[in-house]
Amino acid sequence: MTHPTPALSRRALRPLAALLLAGLGAGAHAADDTLLNPVVVTGSRSATESFELPYAIDVVDRQAITAGQLGVNASEALSGVPGIVVQNRQNYAQDLQISVRGFGARAAFGVRGVKLLADGIPATNPDGQGQAATFNLDMAERIEVLRGPFSTVYGNHAGGVIQLFTRDPAARPSLSARVLGGSFGTYKIGLGAEGTRNGVGYLLDVSHFDTDGFRDHSAATRDQAYAKFTAAPDADSQLTLTANGLRQNGTQDPKGVKWATYNTDPKAVEQIALDYNTRKDLEHAQAGATYVRRFGAHRLEVQAYAGQRSVLQYLSIPAGAQGAPTSSGGVVDFDRDFFGVGGRWIHNTEIGDDVLTLTAGLDYDWAEDDRQGYNNFVGSTLGVRGILRRDETDTISSTDPYIQASYDSGPWTLSAGLRHSRVRFEVKDDYLSNGDDSGSQTYSRSTPALGLVYRLSPAVNLYASAGAGFETPTLGEVSYSSGSGTLNLDLKPSRSQQFEVGAKARIGADTRLNAAAFQIHTDDEIVVASSSGGRTTYQNAGSTLRQGVELALDTRLNRQLTAKASFTHMRAVYDEAFMSGSTTVDAGKRLPGIPATTVYGELAWKPLGEGFTAAIEGQYRSRVEVEDTNTDRAAPAYALFNLRLTAEQKHGDWTFGQMLRVDNLFDRQHVGSVVVGDAQQRYYEPGPGTAVYAGLSASYGF
Repeated sequence: MTHPTPALSRRALRPLAALLLAGLGAGAHAADDTLLNPVVVTGSRSATESFELPYAIDVVDRQAITAGQLGVNASEALSGVPGIVVQNRQNYAQDLQISVRGFGARAAFGVRGVKLLADGIPATNPDGQGQAATFNLDMAERIEVLRGPFSTVYGNHAGGVIQLFTRDPAARPSLSARVLGGSFGTYKIGLGAEGTRNGVGYLLDVSHFDTDGFRDHSAATRDQAYAKFTAAPDADSQLTLTANGLRQNGTQDPKGVKWATYNTDPKAVEQIALDYNTRKDLEHAQAGATYVRRFGAHRLEVQAYAGQRSVLQYLSIPAGAQGAPTSSGGVVDFDRDFFGVGGRWIHNTEIGDDVLTLTAGLDYDWAEDDRQGYNNFVGSTLGVRGILRRDETDTISSTDPYIQASYDSGPWTLSAGLRHSRVRFEVKDDYLSNGDDSGSQTYSRSTPALGLVYRLSPAVNLYASAGAGFETPTLGEVSYSSGSGTLNLDLKPSRSQQFEVGAKARIGADTRLNAAAFQIHTDDEIVVASSSGGRTTYQNAGSTLRQGVELALDTRLNRQLTAKASFTHMRAVYDEAFMSGSTTVDAGKRLPGIPATTVYGELAWKPLGEGFTAAIEGQYRSRVEVEDTNTDRAAPAYALFNLRLTAEQKHGDWTFGQMLRVDNLFDRQHVGSVVVGDAQQRYYEPGPGTAVYAGLSASYGF
């Protein structure tokens, strides 16, 4: 069938047109490349100025990640990036909700549809399920956010790519300490050490976070540890070793609430969460190594990683529902072992005045879960481990060869990429009293991308790109069929075609403007079939269509004032009708979990140079549908404002820092995130009211 391309609203296109005209009229002004043209590696896999790339990519620098922030959730750093919605669920048992141009919005827990990487090592499993909680924000140097067609060259589930890079150790040895505290019984303490000795750099950090939570039954603790070692075996090579650990024990799960409960008391939880004492224990440990060797203009990169993850989670599935022979119980218990290896060769060749860069690589990732399920009751006692109801071994692997090329000739740059992903699921059922649910499935697909940049002037680049991607179901999505506990191996991967056009402009010496328009058509979209009692099942819908515009502006108004702004408007709809159970979802209905409009603005004032900063942040999110038919009450639109103050003083070998942060300055009641498609209409996850945090830090250099 043909798929029409509805026009975007005039209201959305007006700011795009105005800003594009401003950029095109700017001329070839000199620009401060340090401020306006960050170097990135995501997408091209080699160090390239973001201004020269044919896709939307933004960089969040260290100051934005750490200054005046708690360093707990990635939502703190990513709220100003266009095209991305990061919703803090106020629920550390379920992690953040992250969506990029709509990819990942339906995730019931964790992050799916978005590739997560830390120092080049995946924080996403081979099936596409990831956890942003493993990101160590205290040690971050920058975060790169790639959107659009070239995300697909990262393979399965790469609707977007979020990559964190930790900073390298300083040459001078130092010790540091930090402490912060504030609303809802929240506090965090941390200790660090770094330096370089005999050519070996070291960066060490440990932290402890504790909160009672804004909502009832939402207390959490989080212990993190991080270590990084760097060495140069010779003048042409670099070796980096990293290790990180995360522990969250007794993390309470407040779950979503009904609309009436939200209106009565935004802090409240439904009684079922208390009855079953919904909670989660998590332990995660991982280590990796990266080796880079230069051969003149060429480079070889090799990496390997391995780790272990354990989860024990108590759900709120009613005891009566667990009487079915196919039930897997209401307690999830698994131990996961995982590892991966990857390598790439980057070849640079000059052809006259032109430059050709070729990259060829291979990634292999593997994970195995030893998984059990238990009843969440014993007799009349709820929220305790009962009898065994599930026992299986789940293995997932992916093998991905890829090749990319970039050809730079005069005012033109042509980029292309091709990746072939082969993802295999295998389930070995050892609980046979209800039948053998063993099975396997293999998904494979090639995902190409093509992009072109034209340098209209030294200050303005125009670009266009196109690509095809796919998303396999995650292991959690194939674990249950509707109405039974059997595997749903008939669930097909979704396939997308993406198109993007844009402009990148440097206006004068102190302003950067990026603008993009995109369209994404997806077949066999994986959607929620049912969600009840803590368990969600999935099905394939028909096609979907997402169209939107993104704008990002970063400017220095004068020596004391800087401003940032981003704007996203997206139309995300079902492009054809489909059946969800016995209900028809009509074409034109909005995809749940995706706001049509998001806006972010920030104004920072530095009256005393770099030592003191005062900033106000504002963010707006339009209403969000909560289920496919768009008939239940949508989560309302909201606008929030935050204030932050930071200061730093240097006294000899000492450096001291202070911060004060006020979130939701005007105490606006709002729904921070939604649980898509919950059968009991517990869709709404309330956001906190006004919250105040203060912190101190000190470091000593030897």
